[in-house]
Amino acid sequence: MKKHICQTGPPPQQRVTASTNTLLLKPCQHFLELGSTMETIGKSLKEALKSAQCEDRLTVGVYESAKIMNDDPDSVSFCVLATDEEWECNIALQIHFTLIQSYCFDNDISIVRVNDMQRLAEIVGDKAGQLEDAHCCLITNSADGSWEDPALEKLHLFCEESRSLNDWVPEITLPKR
Repeated sequence: MKKHICQTGPPPQQRVTASTNTLLLKPCQHFLELGSTMETIGKSLKEALKSAQCEDRLTVGVYESAKIMNDDPDSVSFCVLATDEEWECNIALQIHFTLIQSYCFDNDISIVRVNDMQRLAEIVGDKAGQLEDAHCCLITNSADGSWEDPALEKLHLFCEESRSLNDWVPEITLPKR
């Protein structure tokens, strides 16, 4: 019997098919059909964040995000968690991440991780001195309910596909400047 596992690291969007004697690499068909690679998923995340920021649907900060999730979880559409080597061992932050992830799972909110908090802070317009606030970003639904954002739709599809492959919080690499 063969098992299918989709990796989120390099090489991008490759499915590993394993039998007892061989390993064969096959591309994940769904994402290839969409023309998506990890690079384009990263670009989609950047586009979705910028779009949400322009439309005042972006919340930046762990505590601000937790407040919105508590007050109105139905308004939240997407969650981004960010860390880097400096913050990776911060126990308090990891506890917050665990609680946010659990809340997202319970409320069917798509969630991803990025490993470059400074790049995320640059994208969302955070000042260099306020990097701690860029650990969590939420994209909320628009007030009128019409949030047809192709980049966000692609991210939701990516998260759905990742969950079907037991990757509950996929990691996305943000594009360089």
